[in-house]
Amino acid sequence: MSFRLLPKDVKFFDLFVEDGENLQAAAVALRDMLDHFDDLDRRIAEIQALEKRGDEIDRELNQRLEDAFITPFDREDIHDLTIQLDDVVDGIQAVAETMMIYGVERPTEEARQLAGILADQSDALLSALRKLDGLKDLDADLTRVHVLEHEADTLSRAAVARLFRDGLDPLEVIKWRDLYRELENAIDAAEDTAEAIERMFQKAT
Repeated sequence: MSFRLLPKDVKFFDLFVEDGENLQAAAVALRDMLDHFDDLDRRIAEIQALEKRGDEIDRELNQRLEDAFITPFDREDIHDLTIQLDDVVDGIQAVAETMMIYGVERPTEEARQLAGILADQSDALLSALRKLDGLKDLDADLTRVHVLEHEADTLSRAAVARLFRDGLDPLEVIKWRDLYRELENAIDAAEDTAEAIERMFQKAT
């Protein structure tokens, strides 16, 4: 397979990686929050700060996209990737804040596992973003994101089924069903991000 030469605007690639690093930090912060479930105000504030930092990076990407005469990928694809990265971090913040709003006293094991899956996806996405400049060896990272999403689907369905099977208080059922949905939304957004990267890769090769 031959690769066409891309305009080397290094700043675009640097911003993609910075956005990926910010996403990874947010995902790890959420995983740690569910693993330890202490000092929640500080942990949620950390995630909120990362969400704001992500917005700043996204604005810088969009401004660069507006100002650039030549871009390394289609403008529409760069814009789409920026939106997808933002959606993942927004989803992470939504999970953290919903847990606080709902007064969760202790996360379920399934919630911890789903947060771990999301953190693993963030690792794979960051690895792929670091390789965008050279357009090589992205396949394994992107496949990993998809495999993890399928694992999350299975886990989430089993977790919801257990809510109804275990005869929990109806309010607890509603609470955790919402939280599982929020977690799955963030995991789905990570898969959407992988698909956005795939489209950029396919058009550029």
